[in-house]
Amino acid sequence: MSLFIDTPVAAPDFAALKQRQQATWASGDYAIVGTTLQIVGESLAEAADIRADERVLDVAAGNGNATLAAARRFARVTSTDYVPTLLERGRARALAEALPVEFEVADVENLPYADGSFDVVLSTFGAMFAPDHARTAREMLRVLRSGGRLGMANWTPGGFIGRLFKIIGAHLPPPAGVQPPPLWGTQAHLTALFGEKAAQIRCEPRHFNFRYRSAAHFVQVFREFYGPTHKAFAALDEAGARSLEGAITSLLAESNTAGAASLVVPSEYLEVVITKR
Repeated sequence: MSLFIDTPVAAPDFAALKQRQQATWASGDYAIVGTTLQIVGESLAEAADIRADERVLDVAAGNGNATLAAARRFARVTSTDYVPTLLERGRARALAEALPVEFEVADVENLPYADGSFDVVLSTFGAMFAPDHARTAREMLRVLRSGGRLGMANWTPGGFIGRLFKIIGAHLPPPAGVQPPPLWGTQAHLTALFGEKAAQIRCEPRHFNFRYRSAAHFVQVFREFYGPTHKAFAALDEAGARSLEGAITSLLAESNTAGAASLVVPSEYLEVVITKR
């Protein structure tokens, strides 16, 4: 007889989790950090081979980096996010450049579009944070036409941001039963999610360089403006906050390639282009 009793693990409450996520991404001011990542949107638009007049959907678009990159290539772009304040920042940027973009509040796990509505779906560091990975993958593929392309930029588990999330998780444990976002930065996970419905999966490891004055400057900006770190610091007591700041500072010191004069931290991400069967 076994001495152990198997205790069923309750399925995550995705609805409640997403409400907390919405509050997290609405906190701070993500655009302060997000706009520095614009080069990733441009690279992804090239990798996905965006063509003029193609129908492009940017999901979990945040402040619109992939949105603007596609619109600059004369695509017909719909930019979506489930946090309205983030869409407003993208709308302001599109207006400043006189780029015609449709902005709509929408959840990547429940997209309000017919099957096969788009030629291209894009996501830069967005859809990877949706809690239900399988449902997110199904929805992004569903709204793509046959032969359409899904382009994603996803942080990897072993890169700087992946390691940052592990540090945050050690100080403030994530919800039980939820797959970690950086799994989207692994080819094995992408193959498991998309393999049967993909004609091709192309993955290219790339690096984005975070450039700040110093480690202290990085911590200050991310603590004030980047939703996950903003919320993490707010949830910790004084000792916990000091511990988190120290761990992040140590990671920055280890990762900095610029020496003492400033901060340059390469962060690996996976650039992905999936062609739907």
